[in-house]
Amino acid sequence: MKMTMLGNSDLQVSNVCLGTMTWGEQNSEADAHRQIDYALERGINFIDTAELYPVMPNAATQGATERFLGSWLKQSGRRSEIVLATKIAGPNPGQDWIRGAAHNLDEANLRAAVEASLRRLQTDYIDLYQLHWPSRNVPIFGASVFDPANERPCVPVEDTLGALGRLVDQGKLRHIGVSNESAWGVSAFTHAAEQHGLPRIATIQNLYNLTARGYETALLTETCHREQVALLAYSPLAFGQLTAKYLDDPAASGRLTLFPPTWSPRYLRPTVLAAVAEYAALACAQGMSPAQLALAWCYSRWFVASTIIGATSLAQLKENIDAAALVLPAELVTAIDAIHARLPNPGQ
Repeated sequence: MKMTMLGNSDLQVSNVCLGTMTWGEQNSEADAHRQIDYALERGINFIDTAELYPVMPNAATQGATERFLGSWLKQSGRRSEIVLATKIAGPNPGQDWIRGAAHNLDEANLRAAVEASLRRLQTDYIDLYQLHWPSRNVPIFGASVFDPANERPCVPVEDTLGALGRLVDQGKLRHIGVSNESAWGVSAFTHAAEQHGLPRIATIQNLYNLTARGYETALLTETCHREQVALLAYSPLAFGQLTAKYLDDPAASGRLTLFPPTWSPRYLRPTVLAAVAEYAALACAQGMSPAQLALAWCYSRWFVASTIIGATSLAQLKENIDAAALVLPAELVTAIDAIHARLPNPGQ
């Protein structure tokens, strides 16, 4: 397993990260423990979770994913072998069961969220603590156009960073990162850190896959490269679409059929479905599975520090990890880029 340093931090992680958002909804605690054991056997040392998980989010299951990971940490005694990442939920009026309707990225909420995650995870420190989405108005979760008409009150970046800095000073957090962020957001955090002597963000966890290549724009790739902010790519299989299982059987079991389509419409756009069909045909012509093609491509991108994979079975997890050993010929990458250039941009 290839290892890499995350941004300007001292965190050395596997280039494949074990994602956990199905634990507590599609996967049991025993399933979760088996996945962790297998991932470690294969050389993965990086696990990503969130206080919000599992998905789809609801009050009854919120926090179960961290609890499953915490019980494994307690039983195994292998905390030192894991680089553990989790996230605080940003403001969302529809999720007032997370610290009440006023939950945001201010000091009171950050401290409460960190303490709750530490209890569920049964550890006394978090290696990488991330802001799941911004406090301010920014186009995310399928939106791609900034609209100033959607402006809302938000917590200033320097206030959030100051609160995180105090938690770092207390030893509860080692490093910090952002998620679902923009180039402006990355610049704001790095500038505030330099101006006020506060911790720098080490990572950005953003959507990136064959059907969603918005991160590649110069605004994000150049900003993150020059600011030493490492990309953690999430949803590399586009909620399972890039496995092509829904092409073969639209009713196949998975998040896109288990949950309401209104929850993740970005993966159901006609442009996404058209792209999936072309990439699946290309993979088949190369003697690869669609999932292998999508993951091997993501693993190989120069700006992706680690790719977050999720699975509901050990067989899926094995295929996802095995893809890290594949090397895509230059002509195959060219064919992938040709499909991307020919199809309308599916958005983010």
